[in-house]
Amino acid sequence: MRLLVDAGNSRLKWRVEQVGQVIEEGVGVLDSSDPLQGMSAPVGAVSRVSISTVASEDKRQALLGHLKSRFNAPVTFYWAEARRQGLVNAYNDFSRMGADRWHAMYGAWQLSRCGFVVVDAGSAVTVDYVDPSGRHLGGFILPGLHMMLRSLKTDAARIRFDPAQVLDTRPGASTGECVNHGLAWLFGAMVRQIDSDAKACGLKDVLVTGGDAERLIGLGLAGVHHPSLVLDGLGAIDAEDHGA
Repeated sequence: MRLLVDAGNSRLKWRVEQVGQVIEEGVGVLDSSDPLQGMSAPVGAVSRVSISTVASEDKRQALLGHLKSRFNAPVTFYWAEARRQGLVNAYNDFSRMGADRWHAMYGAWQLSRCGFVVVDAGSAVTVDYVDPSGRHLGGFILPGLHMMLRSLKTDAARIRFDPAQVLDTRPGASTGECVNHGLAWLFGAMVRQIDSDAKACGLKDVLVTGGDAERLIGLGLAGVHHPSLVLDGLGAIDAEDHGA
């Protein structure tokens, strides 16, 4: 039985698998005393732990300490790579790419060999393009919805609003509408650019993951929601490295 972990800056997703079958999965808070809250698999049943993370070094070490104290099993952190099984990273210094981006692309590579776009709508929004030969064409990193909301709340003290998950892009008639419609307007423009890029590059599939994936799809992104794409890619790499 293996445990897969996708640890972001504040939240993490986890999945317990056995012989390729999902036993249980959940979401936790990285800073909590039990980041794997809700996990019921017997401690001794976990034979190895594999992690994809973009968390800071102190949070990574705290997570590692928790896992080592909880499981009598090897813990492996997987990072971005130059290439794997036909997927080729565009970065000259691949070590500077976030592990989650590489693992999401590798998860998509297992699903689509006709060229694709991966959109990960998390704390930051990342967009990556891969052609049918597996060549990563590069991508973009943008602030995510909640990052933009925090910026407005922190840096513009006189703008008072209640955040709402609205998809309306009409001009707002109140401060709250101006903020929430404005964010939808910005995200809508990003959706149109992704669609345009995909067509220009001849990429057929758009795979969307992350907490705000459904919001982007609601704004017209012609993509398929894959909520566990990072874990899928991480799991494929872990299986290859262990000959499973």
